[in-house]
Amino acid sequence: MAKALTSNAILKHCSSSSTSSRSSMEQQSDNINSYEIVPLTIFDKVTHDSHVCFYLVFKPPIPSNEVLKDALSKVLVHYPHLAGRLATNNLRGRCIVLNNAGVRVIETYFPTVLAEQLPFDTSEASSQLLPPAKGVEELCQIQLNRYACGGLVLGFTVHHRVADGRSIFGSFFVSWSRLVRGIDIDLLPYHDRFAVSQPRNPPRVEFDHGSIEFKKTTINLNTTPVLSSSLETVIINYSVEFINKLKFMVNNNPGQRYSTFVCLLSHVWKKVTQVRGLGLEESSRVRIAVDGRTRISEPAVPMEYFGNLVLWAYPRLKVKELLNETHAYIAKVICDEVNRVNDRYFKSFIDFGATVYEDDELQETTSEPGSTLCPNLQVTSWLGFPVHDIDFGSGSPCALIPPITPFEGMVIFVPADGRVDVKLTLFAEHVSLFKKIAPSIDNKLSCSL
Repeated sequence: MAKALTSNAILKHCSSSSTSSRSSMEQQSDNINSYEIVPLTIFDKVTHDSHVCFYLVFKPPIPSNEVLKDALSKVLVHYPHLAGRLATNNLRGRCIVLNNAGVRVIETYFPTVLAEQLPFDTSEASSQLLPPAKGVEELCQIQLNRYACGGLVLGFTVHHRVADGRSIFGSFFVSWSRLVRGIDIDLLPYHDRFAVSQPRNPPRVEFDHGSIEFKKTTINLNTTPVLSSSLETVIINYSVEFINKLKFMVNNNPGQRYSTFVCLLSHVWKKVTQVRGLGLEESSRVRIAVDGRTRISEPAVPMEYFGNLVLWAYPRLKVKELLNETHAYIAKVICDEVNRVNDRYFKSFIDFGATVYEDDELQETTSEPGSTLCPNLQVTSWLGFPVHDIDFGSGSPCALIPPITPFEGMVIFVPADGRVDVKLTLFAEHVSLFKKIAPSIDNKLSCSL
């Protein structure tokens, strides 16, 4: 799929005409104190120290690149962190410098029809449709991939220590798309990271966060490097009918109703366990993100908070339970563990952050590329993000495509127009059997691969 590069430039807020490609380090003063400095919070430090990426696919007609860039320069006024740079302050702490060094915008053209390229081969698409995610100083990059039919694939990368998924999908993209349509931003982002991460006086650390969310750098993280050729990624498309029947079966207790995510996770966890060939007494653990915006009660955090505010729940079951117990049993275990990551837990973590010094050798417990999580899983859900509100003028994206997952045991739940796409990476020898059993419950239901 040949493409033509039409532009590669830095775009700053309030300056749609900025086309300079000079390094931002040449443009800014050596003294970072001449700009506003935003120290990273403990929530920023516990997440990935790397860029994350994805694509949004829009069918034609879509406004021109110039219209998109003009709105982008305006919306960045309200999201200056994306146009800033990571640096180290005088206290040797990581921070975001709000220097308006800009976001990188790459424009390409493909002389073909977008519909003919769907669905994308993500291994090929990553190199064609996304900006490079390694060795870049820009905290945010956008690649506008235009097709001859007028369709658009918007490739996006952002450094995870700037913002989490809800901030990007539910705030930034929705605000950008409203400005493209000539509509004012209805809810401005909330940027007071200090207020959100303010510890109690005195701090009360009630949980062992130094061993749960972080690890000492000298401790082995129990991940075994594997060759990428021994891994394979599969996407299961679960239909609305399948989801409704699954929810009907799981929600058999009138006093308890489980979400689509919990119901599907109970199903996927069971099926993955079946293909891994584990011992019945072995344990399997799932790492699930929990958003603090819905957990911290007083003072409440606005849903418009822009930054990172996620911790994790860790439901655990023995293999014999996953194989023999019902979906409802597994769903209850998942919900019970998620509910334990409550206001008290989040505030304890904030207090823990007040006791940590920059010299403390702590490392976040995120997985490294090329590692294996078996017998465990790491789950990311995009189901609660308002992707349907991202509308540049002709409707919401027809596809939201997550990145390649370079380690075994990673699962991503993606909304897909009423359906749910579940993307997961397994050892290659497990994929064939998983494809066979994942589409059914007791061989009665079906979905597509």
